[in-house]
Amino acid sequence: MNCFIVYWHPEPQSFNGALLAATRETLTQAGHPIRVSDLHAMGFNPVSGRHNFTSVKNPDFFKQQLEELYASEDNGFAPEIESELKNLEWCDLLILQFPLWWFGMPAVLKGWVDRVFAMGRTYGGGHFYENGVFQGKRAMLSLTTGGPQGAYEPGGFNGDLTGILRPLNRGILRFVGFDVLAPQVCYGPAHLTTPERTQALADHAQRLRGLHLEDPIDVGIY
Repeated sequence: MNCFIVYWHPEPQSFNGALLAATRETLTQAGHPIRVSDLHAMGFNPVSGRHNFTSVKNPDFFKQQLEELYASEDNGFAPEIESELKNLEWCDLLILQFPLWWFGMPAVLKGWVDRVFAMGRTYGGGHFYENGVFQGKRAMLSLTTGGPQGAYEPGGFNGDLTGILRPLNRGILRFVGFDVLAPQVCYGPAHLTTPERTQALADHAQRLRGLHLEDPIDVGIY
């Protein structure tokens, strides 16, 4: 199972960094080829523009989707975008590893999606959802939260995490055809004791070992 991990956190010694290290070690030990895009270490630019492309369809008016379609036909993506696209096409499993910020992805990771999930290459032409480009591949969100689990349950302080993550699970991953696995969530690692964090990493690794046996979740329509 080819595994592609896209990771963002500004601090390598963060718990997200520890989760990334555990993921790499566990999947590698299980014999799965791994590729990692550490967006912070890469200095990945999240801002879209003409620099996404080496080709130009309309020099007078920039419409990103039009340029994406043209680049898909003309091999016109900038090298940093083309390499990420090839990683997506290579993988059987995509894992997005990040801290939940303001009820969503941090800006750099969202910008990675904005730039890399290109029309003509990852969706379009009738290729959406169950007919998506990446049908047969699987994807999973792996994230940390600032608050405890109870804050992200129905009726909790922040509301049901399932609803918070729906724009990511359905509007991004399922939209391009991925079968979506249940998110892997570590709640409030900053408030855990050292033994609790150690256990959380062990639980994370244990799930990864059986990930290939899991069924996708229903990400819903409404």
